[in-house]
Amino acid sequence: MKNQLAFGSLLFLSSCLVAPAALAQSSGAPAPAAPPSGAVVDPAPQQNVPEQEAPAEELEISAPGASDIGDIVVRGNIPSVVRATPQVVSVLSAADIARTGEGDIAGALQRVTGLSVVGNGFVYVRGLGDRYSLSLLNGLPLPSPEPLRRVVPLDIFPTNVIASSLVQKSFSANYPGEFGGGVINLTTRATPDETFFQIGASVGFDTVTTSELGYVHDGGSYDWTGFDSGERDVPQFVIRAGENQTPIESAQVAQLTNAETTLVQAQWHIPPNFSGEASFGTTVPMGGDAEFGIIAGAGISNSWRTRDAIQQVAIDDIATLGSDFRRVTTDHRALVNGLLGFGLEFGDHRIRATNLYIHDTLKQTRLGQGENENNNLLNVQNTNWFERQLYTGQLVGEFDFGEFDVDVRGAYANTQRSSPYERTFTYVYSSAVDDFVNGLGNNPSGATIVFSDLNEDVWAGGVDLAYEWLLDTPITFSAGYAYTDTARDSYRYEFDYAVEGGGGLGFLASQQRPDALISDTSIFQNDIILRPLSTSLGARSYDAMLRIHGAYVQAETELWDALRAQVGVRYESAEQQVRPSDNQPASLLENDYWLPASTITWNFMEDMQLRLHGSKTIARPQFRELAPQLYSDFDSSRTFYGNPFLVDTEIWNLEARYEWYFGNNERVLVAGFYKDIENPIETVTYFLPGSSGLQTNFTNAPRAELYGVEFELQKYVPLDFVGDFFASRRLLLIGNYTYSQSEVLTDGQVRDPITPANFVPASQVFASGLPLVGQSEHLVNVQVGIEDTDTLSQLTLLFNYASDRIVARGVQNGGGSLPPVTERPGLRLDLVARQGFEVLGGSFEIKFEARNLTGEDFEEFQDFGDAGRVETNTYRLGRVFSLGVSTTF
Repeated sequence: MKNQLAFGSLLFLSSCLVAPAALAQSSGAPAPAAPPSGAVVDPAPQQNVPEQEAPAEELEISAPGASDIGDIVVRGNIPSVVRATPQVVSVLSAADIARTGEGDIAGALQRVTGLSVVGNGFVYVRGLGDRYSLSLLNGLPLPSPEPLRRVVPLDIFPTNVIASSLVQKSFSANYPGEFGGGVINLTTRATPDETFFQIGASVGFDTVTTSELGYVHDGGSYDWTGFDSGERDVPQFVIRAGENQTPIESAQVAQLTNAETTLVQAQWHIPPNFSGEASFGTTVPMGGDAEFGIIAGAGISNSWRTRDAIQQVAIDDIATLGSDFRRVTTDHRALVNGLLGFGLEFGDHRIRATNLYIHDTLKQTRLGQGENENNNLLNVQNTNWFERQLYTGQLVGEFDFGEFDVDVRGAYANTQRSSPYERTFTYVYSSAVDDFVNGLGNNPSGATIVFSDLNEDVWAGGVDLAYEWLLDTPITFSAGYAYTDTARDSYRYEFDYAVEGGGGLGFLASQQRPDALISDTSIFQNDIILRPLSTSLGARSYDAMLRIHGAYVQAETELWDALRAQVGVRYESAEQQVRPSDNQPASLLENDYWLPASTITWNFMEDMQLRLHGSKTIARPQFRELAPQLYSDFDSSRTFYGNPFLVDTEIWNLEARYEWYFGNNERVLVAGFYKDIENPIETVTYFLPGSSGLQTNFTNAPRAELYGVEFELQKYVPLDFVGDFFASRRLLLIGNYTYSQSEVLTDGQVRDPITPANFVPASQVFASGLPLVGQSEHLVNVQVGIEDTDTLSQLTLLFNYASDRIVARGVQNGGGSLPPVTERPGLRLDLVARQGFEVLGGSFEIKFEARNLTGEDFEEFQDFGDAGRVETNTYRLGRVFSLGVSTTF
């Protein structure tokens, strides 16, 4: 209640204040990210553009993230778009992304203040999990190809298709209400100012993987592209058997692709990583002031990673292990992307069409050996193929009628995830034959196969209207409507191999390697069938939908010089359903919210200002969290199971930020923030008997609090005093630090994560004093570099540190609480060098990257204090070196 009163006072104060129109960027500032309507930024490849001081005159640009408020008028010399916007933002321009040398946008974003990347490309803002972040492409929503997420993993976005990225940490009413930690708005490259053609290629070397021993399986002849050649096509009889939960007879089992997706082979020299890309753009005059532009780009990359991991599971304490395994996994990742965009400009109006396609495939081969809870010595083999695909087509119109602006937008997006032929073979050591034997059809099951598929469609559209009332103190009124309709279909059919009529194989047959075990000869001789397992593991399939209607009104104005305010409110109603099969409980959430937001900016000195912000936002459960269906994560060797009784999370946000812009594109920023979170969704992990692994479920905690401070510094130091060679060079110093604390409060009742239909005291699920999942107390990013302001020449050292963070909390077990599963990201040091030169009229760039120079390992563990720790997933990470060259004509 106190927090709500404080917010209400802030909102009332801001509604009584009027502010000057937002300030905008100088010519040297990073290009702003696109607003929800998809404003165009300059996409032309630039080697290195020195910043110039903006003259004290009026300029007009589109406000990042808020095109509905109209144009921003620059009054005076404003050094940064970060200062120009009415909200708390961070911007990564194309130049910023290029300086980091990262190959995907997730890697580049982890350099932003308050951001960390957890898992495979999921961005956490200020310690809040990816569920509390909103990812947009040109201001429009995207579906996720991940079963466990509704947000898109950002590591599938290559940096070559992204022109800029905006991170807005304070909510404004023109954005969707699911805005707990912030919004990440990616802007694709738009139509260019001039014709260009660019090609590039790189090769990389990983000290742990490249030219070292790894494990592979054949698959198909096109696997290196990420596209299956037909070897993994799923026959219709498998789909029918999965739907009806009927066995598959031996004659049909023999029709499956067996040896190609089963036989694991040692490869003594894993190949190096490589990537290639090309892009083209041009603009054609159409007569009068009209111009038509086109931009196209494509890229492909292949990367390999071998992990030699220790994976242990504790039951009660460190002396009682549910499993203790060493697993060696080789991942072969192939990523293909394509971008095609068209733009038409006439007068002050602009129409833009964007098509983006990303195809991301992981081919995985894994061997493991260890003991289960019964002290049986096991040898386990996995072969997997995870194929993800994203397509989106967007059409945006921006029409400027002087004081009145109209922006309209619409998009269709589709994601797919196909995982056929997930195979697991388990061999148990037998002293009788002094060898490993396969208990086909027995317990533990000797061989299983899983077929899973996910398809999600998103239709989205909206309109924004803005009117600038030109009084002595201009007032900009804006209003808008947005609609999103998301539909998902997903199935997961699991079978185990068994002998018809029961029993097992003879000792001689059971010692065969996997491809011989399920060869046609063995299948017919032993009458091997496939038995459905899905019903014992929850729902075989589910379909889901989320339909959102949102509308807002917003105003930005000034009462006197140096004080401005943006005030708005959003109304959002949503219907969310998850309908599982197998008589599992369905989920239905129907809610509507009023979501106010207010930001006051006081420009109390020429180069300093203070912002105060308050808002209310929400976070909805993700489809997979609601679906009572089993999902296996092979990276962590954990299984996940949904909870159909989850409810929405509501968040009150307060923030204050001091900003000092002491030079051109130089600044010091200090912020404090506080969030009161009602019903946060947390993951809870426990040991699942008989599985040799951990299972993770979801439940709403009663309440949580998060607070912290951020510090950011950006400074350039001219080096002309050193000598002639350094006359045009300067030292770059960029640093940011985030300190945050959170706590899950344990008063009240919660749904039992193991048996969600029941309520239990929260103190039995959540240990007192533990932070939110994914929150690091300390985040540090430092960039130190030397760069030339006249030509492309950069040498940058990048430091990144994140303190320990919980990735899954331990549930109470037998009256005691297991320690949480903790990840230790540690300190990483990277080096990126870029050098440009010209040959035969073409501009060339050579880029050298050295990653993880500190040799930091991946550590995930449970800490039992003086007794030691259990390594849940710990392995070596290699130092990665790459060399690339690109040219622009």
